Amino acid sequence: MEPYEHFTRDIAAGMRGKTTGAFFDFDGTIIGTHSVKDMFLEKFRSGDVSGQDIFDLGDLVSKYLLRFGDFEEAIAAAVRNLEGRSERKLAALGEKVSQEHLAAEVFPEIRAIIKAHQRQGHTVAIVSSATRYQIEWVARSLGIDHILCTELEIRDGRLTGELVGQACYGENKLEAVREFAKQRRISLKKSYFYANGAEDAALLDAVGHPIAVNPDGKLASIARHNGWRDIHLESRGPIGVGDVVRSLIIYGSALPFLAAGLPFRALGASERDATNFSVSAWTSVASAIGRLKLIVEHEENLWSHRPAVFIFNHQSAIDMLITAKLLREDVIGVAKKEVKYQLPMGPALTYTGAVFIDREHTGDPQRALQPAVDALHSGRSVVIAPEGTRSRDGRLGQFKNGAFHLAKQAGVPIVPIVIHNAQDALPYKSLIVRPAEVRVLALEAIRTDDWMPSEIESKTREVRQLYLDTLGQTDEQASAIVA
Repeated sequence: MEPYEHFTRDIAAGMRGKTTGAFFDFDGTIIGTHSVKDMFLEKFRSGDVSGQDIFDLGDLVSKYLLRFGDFEEAIAAAVRNLEGRSERKLAALGEKVSQEHLAAEVFPEIRAIIKAHQRQGHTVAIVSSATRYQIEWVARSLGIDHILCTELEIRDGRLTGELVGQACYGENKLEAVREFAKQRRISLKKSYFYANGAEDAALLDAVGHPIAVNPDGKLASIARHNGWRDIHLESRGPIGVGDVVRSLIIYGSALPFLAAGLPFRALGASERDATNFSVSAWTSVASAIGRLKLIVEHEENLWSHRPAVFIFNHQSAIDMLITAKLLREDVIGVAKKEVKYQLPMGPALTYTGAVFIDREHTGDPQRALQPAVDALHSGRSVVIAPEGTRSRDGRLGQFKNGAFHLAKQAGVPIVPIVIHNAQDALPYKSLIVRPAEVRVLALEAIRTDDWMPSEIESKTREVRQLYLDTLGQTDEQASAIVA
């Protein structure tokens, strides 16, 4: 079962093939923000904002949001102000903004919809009035090859202040899609278009499957009149008071729930039983408060071989909650030493008996891992992320050998846990937990007792390749970005 299946069921039951197009608006549709705002704020933080930049942004906002005046004219004016700017610097700005801000604003439901179209072999494209510099990194992370957008003229590596053709907005967007579809023999009557604004009504009317995503007031009225499907998503966009309160409860409840196990110890329960009670109670309550739904496949593999070294791909800070909820009892974590001093997770992990590793000065690796080996010998399992750090974009980083040495040293199996979309719940660099459906696949246990020490490195590569295959990634796509 895939996450957000209720959004993708009709796509999976529909026609297959590349002659069906799946077109997506960008701002407000794929992402729950406006990329021009995030580009401006990044420039502002770097001190690279002029008075003209501020005027241009205000002009764009008034003409887009308030429908006051000619939006295409506002785009052209903003582009004229870019004359002489370095394209290389603009591209670097776009990539930085995308990685640090826009990636966290991709609607997880829309990501699932895009994947559903890709599985059907549809031709997927982003069509937007934004520029390529705002779109390209996100498109690449979503596996989208085609971008129809407002193109800027470049000469000798610098912007001329002119557009290539016309701004990709309104009727121009429809014409761009028609030309694109003609070249690829795509049938618009079989195709889909997802958009949030009334300016896209003409293109929505031209396709066989128009879908209004969080439509503005005018588009909502048009959609009702025409019987178009509309979908309402709350998983991204402006952070509300409820989002903040839920997140504070999740973080703030960790230590109190762990302390709730102390009375059990006073009544004669073992330290392990008390900790198991606390962890199970906290993960159940925290996931319910955060509206975190885990879709787990082959859960039996989590219990067939214990004790074991459980490994997981590290996508998000919420991975700790996910793995603790899955494994529930008789398990400790292994984390980098810096986590020990982070509130509230550091004290919480310390209470549960976690092992903290100094990645820079490990000295003798076997000695550094000895507390974890002792835990395994006592019947407790260990959970560890072999990447050692979070991925910025969900793509798999390089694996370190520590987890594999640990399993070999203790003579226990390795059980891979593959997490598909944890960043939907807690995006990179965010502190706000969002509602999400996270897919988790527990793979079969891998024996280590017959490994030779000289094989550890090759076995690490084999298991990493297993993750790549399961995630549908390639080594070229994999990310080694350090968080």
